[in-house]
Amino acid sequence: MAHVPLRPIGSPRRSFLSDEEFADNLGRMRPLEQRLDERRAEVAQGWGEKYEARVHKKGKLTTRERLERLKDEGAPLHEVGTFVNYGEVFGGKLKSPGAGVVTVFTRVRGRWVMVIANDNTVASGSWWPQSPEKIERAQEMALELKVPVVYLVDCSGLFLPEQSKTFPGARGAGHIFQKNALLSAAGVPQIAGVFGDCIAGGGYMPIISDRVVMTEQAYMVIAGAALIKGAKSEKITSLDIGGPEVHVHQSGCADLRVPDDEHCLLAIQREVERLPQPAVDYYRAGRAPAPPRFASSELSGIVPVDHRVAYPAHEVLARLLDDSLFWELWPGQGQEVIVGIGRVNGLYCGFLMNQPGLVPDPLDPSRQRPGGTLYQDGIAKLAQFARACDADGIPLVWLQDVSGFDIGREAERLGLLGWGSSLIYANSVQRAPVFTVLLRRASGAGYYAFSGRPYEPVVQLATPISRLSVMEGRTLAIATYNTKLDDDFEIATDDPEERAEIERGMKEVEARIEGDMDPYVAAKQLDTDEIVSLAELRDVLAGFAELAYTATGSRTIKNPRIWSLHDLARLGAPAAGDEREATLDREGERASLGSPVVGEWRRPLPAGTWVRPGQRVGWVEQAGVAHAVTVPAGVGGAIRAPRRPGPVGYGDPLLEVEEDADALQAGDEQAAGEATGELVVRSPQVGRFYHRAAPDRPAYVTAGEEVGGGQPLGLIEVMKTFFQVRYGDPALGALPERAKVKRFLVDDGGEVEQGQPLIELEAL
Repeated sequence: MAHVPLRPIGSPRRSFLSDEEFADNLGRMRPLEQRLDERRAEVAQGWGEKYEARVHKKGKLTTRERLERLKDEGAPLHEVGTFVNYGEVFGGKLKSPGAGVVTVFTRVRGRWVMVIANDNTVASGSWWPQSPEKIERAQEMALELKVPVVYLVDCSGLFLPEQSKTFPGARGAGHIFQKNALLSAAGVPQIAGVFGDCIAGGGYMPIISDRVVMTEQAYMVIAGAALIKGAKSEKITSLDIGGPEVHVHQSGCADLRVPDDEHCLLAIQREVERLPQPAVDYYRAGRAPAPPRFASSELSGIVPVDHRVAYPAHEVLARLLDDSLFWELWPGQGQEVIVGIGRVNGLYCGFLMNQPGLVPDPLDPSRQRPGGTLYQDGIAKLAQFARACDADGIPLVWLQDVSGFDIGREAERLGLLGWGSSLIYANSVQRAPVFTVLLRRASGAGYYAFSGRPYEPVVQLATPISRLSVMEGRTLAIATYNTKLDDDFEIATDDPEERAEIERGMKEVEARIEGDMDPYVAAKQLDTDEIVSLAELRDVLAGFAELAYTATGSRTIKNPRIWSLHDLARLGAPAAGDEREATLDREGERASLGSPVVGEWRRPLPAGTWVRPGQRVGWVEQAGVAHAVTVPAGVGGAIRAPRRPGPVGYGDPLLEVEEDADALQAGDEQAAGEATGELVVRSPQVGRFYHRAAPDRPAYVTAGEEVGGGQPLGLIEVMKTFFQVRYGDPALGALPERAKVKRFLVDDGGEVEQGQPLIELEAL
C-alpha cells in the first residue's frame, strides 16, 4: 500500500499531432502570447519614465527595483493581480496600472513570501478603486498557505477623487486592516518596510505587522501636514509629525530606523531569515524535482486556440508532471474527466481535468458523447477524489475546459442537480490548497463545479485563450432571439428588413458576449487572479506546489502509505458489464422481452424504435455493473410499451416488440453487408460532419490520397464543439494500417448518425 503507482503517460508530439497542425496552432497562439508580454510590460512601467525619474530624484528606488533587490538571486516572481483595472480610465484621463499595487510571490533568503508593495510611480502609491480588493486577495492567499507577508509601504492614502469606490463597503480599504489582524491571529508572520508616504489608511496597514522598519524619508501619520495646516493652522512637516524619530524612539509604532531603501530591504531580508526553514524538502522525501519527459513549451501548439476543437488531455498532463508520471484513478468510469496524482517539482499534487474529446457512454460503449460536458459518473468521480485529497492533505490542481453540465430529460431524471451539489459541497469545505487553471472554456455551472473563483481557490489562473461565461455568444444570441427562430434556429421570416434587423441584433449580442469572455476582462475585475501563457504553466505550477508545502503544522499532510486514495482505488469497480439477452414471451404478433437479471432498469429505447436480433434496448444495473439487454434471436420489429426505469426482477417485462418480417430481413441484409468487408470510415457520434477545419481551409484529405497513422480525416460537430475524426481511432472500427480515400459519402457540413459511413476507402 505504500507504493504510489505512478505510470508514464504521454507520447512524442508527432505521434498525435502533425507538424502542419502544430505549426498552425502555434501560429494562432503566438500573437496572443505576444500581447500578454506587451501588456505585462505596460503595467510594469507604471506611469512611465517621468515618474521613475521623480522617484529617483528623491533618492529612492521604484517599487519594481525594490522587488528585484529584495528577492533571492534567480528566484521567480509569480505576480498575481497584474491586470486589475487594466484599461480603466479615471477622471477622464488617469489610469491605475495594476491598481497601483504590486502583489507577488517570491523567495527571500530561501523562504517563500507574499510581497504587497505600493507602486510609487502611480500617484505616489495611492489606493485606487480595487486597490483594497487586490491587497486583500493577496492577504487571503498568504493566510491560506501560511506564508509570511512582506509589505513595502509607500502610500499616500486613498486617491481621493475616487474615494467613494475605495473607502466604504465590505471589501473597502478598512478590510485590509481586518486581514492584517486575521493573519496575526493565525500566526502568519508580517514584516513591513516603510519607505516614504504612509498616510491615513496607508499608516494603519503596517502597524499590526510583527516588524516595522522605517527609512529616514518615511513617515506614518493619520493625517498629513497639509491637512493639519488646514485644520489647525500648524506649520509642520509630515516627517515632524510621524517620522522615524517619532515612531521608532517615542511612540514605539516602529522597530528599526535605517538610512535608505537599500538598508531597509536588507533589514527585511534579515528578519525573514530568522523564520523557520521551509518544509518543502522534507515533503519531497528525497525525491528530487524532475522536468517532464516532453517539453512544456509544446503546450502552446497542442491546445488549439479554437475552443471548439478537441485535444488529447493526457498529453497536456504529460507536459506538466515530473518525468511525465501519473497515477490515474478510475480511468474506466466517468471518462469525461481525468483524476489522479502526479508530482510537480518533486511534490505530490492531485489533478482534475476535463477530457475535451469524445468519450464512451458508460452504459453503451458503442456510443460516444462530448467529454467537455459533466455527467453523473464524472461528477461523482470528481467529488470523491476531491474529498480523498482533502483527507490526505494533497493539494489540488483543477484544469478547466468545461462547457457545463449535461442537460435534458435524462440528466434531470438522474438527479444531476443533486450530484452537482455534492461536488460543490466538496469544493466549498476543501482544506488542502486548491489551484484552478482556466485552460480554455469555463462555462456555466461547470465553472463552479471545477472549483472556480467563487469557491476560493488559493489562486485562479487564466490563459490567453480562456473563455469565462455562462454560455457562448452564439448560444446566447439564439436564446435571446428564440421567438424569431424556427426549430433549426434559422430566422423564421420572409420579410427582408425584419431578417436583416434580427441578423444584426444576433451579431451584436454574440460580439458583446465574445468581448466579455476576454480573459483580460475577468482579470481587470478580479474575477481571475492572473493570466499566464500555456508555455509558462509548468513553471508557475512548480512554484505553487512549493508554496503548498512550505509550512508545517497548519494542515493535514499524510504520508503516502496511509492515503485513503489507496483504499478507494482498491474498491473501484468497472462501470460496464457484459451483454445479456432478454427473456422472451410471445403472444400473437407481439414479443414481450423480460429482464435477464435482477437490478435497476435504465435508459430504455423509446416506443416506435425498430429493433432486430442482437440490438441493445436498454440496461439493467446490478451491484454497480450495467449489463446491456439485447434482443433475442428471431425477434424484430417496433418497440411498444417500454417499461419506465426502475427496479426489476428476473423475467419482469421490460418492453414489447410488435414483430415485423421486414425488420428481420433488414437485419439480415446489414449483417451480410458487414460480412462482405466493405471498407468505410463510420461516424463515431451523432452530429454534423465537416471535411475541413474552417471554410477557408483545404480539406483534411481528398480522393486518391493515402491515409493512416492517426491522420485527421474530418471534424464532427456536437453541441457547438468539434472533434477530429482520425484514421486508426478504435471508435471508427477495424481499419487496415493504411488505405486510400475513394470518396466522401457525406457532404461537407452534412448531418450524420452514429455508425453512418462517412468516407469510402480502398485497401492498399
